[in-house]
Amino acid sequence: MRSLKYKHMPRIIFFILTLVLSIGISAQERAMNTQEITVLKAKVKTLAEKTSIIQSDFVQYKHMDFLANDIETKGKMAYKSPKLVKWQYTAPFEYTVIFKQDQILINDGGNKTKVDIGSHKLFKEMSQLVISSVKGDMFNEEKFNMDYRQSTKDYVITFVPKDSMIKEYIGSFVLHFDKESAIVQSVKMIEPTSDYTLIVFKNRVINSPISDAEFNN
Repeated sequence: MRSLKYKHMPRIIFFILTLVLSIGISAQERAMNTQEITVLKAKVKTLAEKTSIIQSDFVQYKHMDFLANDIETKGKMAYKSPKLVKWQYTAPFEYTVIFKQDQILINDGGNKTKVDIGSHKLFKEMSQLVISSVKGDMFNEEKFNMDYRQSTKDYVITFVPKDSMIKEYIGSFVLHFDKESAIVQSVKMIEPTSDYTLIVFKNRVINSPISDAEFNN
């Protein structure tokens, strides 16, 4: 496997995020009050503490203004505590991205690449965003400005990064949480250009055993 040149890393990591990461605010949504926000955070924290493994199917929609239709892809996602995440695209192409410790492992139809991110703050931050968005545990006031809304069925939270470097690549994240379970139902990443990537999770399984070998490239 070969290492990619560091000078291209921000664009490469951003491209990966758009692969692995729409739902607009509807008339039925309303702002959450302080008590409701506290309850939601407690639910998500409790769930995150109890969750060590997540496996799920997903459908991804990539929206770009110059295209008439969104690009739709399907695949499987796996997360294993503390920092293993695998995105496996199965249709209409095969493409796998694995976040593993301080590396990103890419398998593009058999063409394997390794990206070392250990000593690079920006890349590590973006990698952590992927992990946190899967778990839903992103409530960090030092890193995000947050807007809290809810409908009859879900919570809709918008996270706007404060870090100026990250904001060059990610305008905001929008997470939809199921109101009963506090499980993340979808993740939407909005770029500074207003293009976005939406992932909708399906058939999620929690804490079912999965081997570490699943996260090898």
